[in-house]
Amino acid sequence: MILMGARLWADLGLDGIELQINSLGQPEERARHRAALVAYLEEHAELLDDDSRRRLHSNPLRILDSKNPDLQELCAAAPRLIDFLGPESLLHFEGVQRVLRDAGLHYTVNPRLVRGLDYYNLTVFEWVTDRLGAQGTICAGGRFDGLVEQLGGKPAPACGFAMGVERLIALIRDAGGEPAGAAPDVYLVHHGEGASRLAFRVAEGLRDQAIDVLLHCGGGSFKSQMKKADGSGATFAVIIGDDEASTGEAQLKPLREEGAAQLKLKVDDLAEAIIGQLIDSDEEE
Repeated sequence: MILMGARLWADLGLDGIELQINSLGQPEERARHRAALVAYLEEHAELLDDDSRRRLHSNPLRILDSKNPDLQELCAAAPRLIDFLGPESLLHFEGVQRVLRDAGLHYTVNPRLVRGLDYYNLTVFEWVTDRLGAQGTICAGGRFDGLVEQLGGKPAPACGFAMGVERLIALIRDAGGEPAGAAPDVYLVHHGEGASRLAFRVAEGLRDQAIDVLLHCGGGSFKSQMKKADGSGATFAVIIGDDEASTGEAQLKPLREEGAAQLKLKVDDLAEAIIGQLIDSDEEE
């Protein structure tokens, strides 16, 4: 989702938008931090504004997100949630950062970044700009793995974000991006840890060459992923397993040509091969 946001800003021709991330850990870790934070804020209650006093026992995390300049020094010295995270939460957060680094996406870890709703866990993020004054957040979200169960459903991992359309319009002004096509050029199938890491990099590299890529998420066998690739309407499937990842290769399979040959290529040669076949297809039409 974060990489999708970065691609959207690029497609819309927007710059000056920065990514900030943080981890809220799990409920028990937040509870320990909350107790320490409330104790700290109670010691400095005379410095709090009226809004912060109302939030002190109901939602103290939101005080850290206050835009009141008089509270910035107080908030900067407050206990940090990241210091209360256990090994599993820290490992997860490092995994998220590794994906962002692999994709070449710049980010800042902001230990004061929180979300206002208490069902968030682990990763939270915001896309911010300094071009809109105090209303600098244009997109924000994160994980909420416990929400479906809280609503009466079966436990299910989940994530999402909200976007400020009016703020985007203010940034875009009269400029806008072209709408995406109905079907992607490529559906990227991958299986195995090494393959998944390479698949992220391959997808971003192909997109840099103006190739529309749908990267499979959620795991599953090669067979099940290929069914989704076919159902997506993509022209090609790019297939990466751990064997291919170990040699820096990928399989390129045409999905719309009966009897077309499947090719094994170096990942650096994929874009040229795909673009060439797309051009040939357009000329035949």
